[in-house]
Amino acid sequence: MKRMHVDEVAIDAGLVSRLLAAQFPQWASLEISYVEPAGAEHAIYRLGEEMMARLPRTPRVAVQPAIDHCWLPKLAPLLPLRLPIPIALGEPGEDYPWPWSICAWIEGEPATSERLADPTQTASDLAEFIGALQRVDLDPGPTPGPDNSWRGVPLAMRDEQTRASIDALAVVMDIAAVTAVWDEAVDAPEWKGPARWLHGDLDSRNLIARGGRLHGVVDWGCLVMGDPACDVMVAWKMLTGEAREQFRSELSIDEATWSRACGWAISQAVIALAYYTLETNAVLVMEARRWMAEVIDDRRTAG
Repeated sequence: MKRMHVDEVAIDAGLVSRLLAAQFPQWASLEISYVEPAGAEHAIYRLGEEMMARLPRTPRVAVQPAIDHCWLPKLAPLLPLRLPIPIALGEPGEDYPWPWSICAWIEGEPATSERLADPTQTASDLAEFIGALQRVDLDPGPTPGPDNSWRGVPLAMRDEQTRASIDALAVVMDIAAVTAVWDEAVDAPEWKGPARWLHGDLDSRNLIARGGRLHGVVDWGCLVMGDPACDVMVAWKMLTGEAREQFRSELSIDEATWSRACGWAISQAVIALAYYTLETNAVLVMEARRWMAEVIDDRRTAG
């Protein structure tokens, strides 16, 4: 398995097999297969046909299995797309240092554009899902912090890291255009409403397509309550043109939230591009480049 982080522990199918044999022997005979594209924060292995093992790669996300087990069963009945419901919570062992989880497998493939039949239907499905998640009345939920990548915070809290990432990428991108979008987003009025439930990382890697439609949502490692603009950034990750405008209309997104959402997309893209390479995480690098281009082109057109 390719390493993405300097503090990443070694994880392979042999480790998963040993953990199963020691802690869940009833599943030890299941076929184990590594899931691509690789998760940035977790290693995912499919177990047989109906389950998957999810193991944190670094200490930063070691709390995620417990968070998933707490919240995903409560959220799943309230949302229109399938969630990877936790089945069992594993313990450290076999030289693996953290809790890990076994979850239900969601059949389908990463929701790239060629796997989604109708962009307007995708826009409606995304708006329905995000709207339902924002209306969830479970309180208190997770608050922004390092374990959920500080999703949902005011953009000013991401300003220093975002500008440092932009500067680091100056030789490979239009720094003036990116900075202009970021400046506009940071200057937009902050969210003054109640904190909303957020997935925090909606894109084609974490959305599952089946039969030409969105079917499921995985990787809830950024689950948090905060500024709804954070999930609105999916408008540039998954949609274009009329479908993007339809998404905005169906969620009734005001101008300040739309601007902050642009900022979220830029911030996540440049931070990812400054951290990962084509060698360590090619899928995310290519996706981040595309998100950034979509935002810049869209704002130029709007201007």
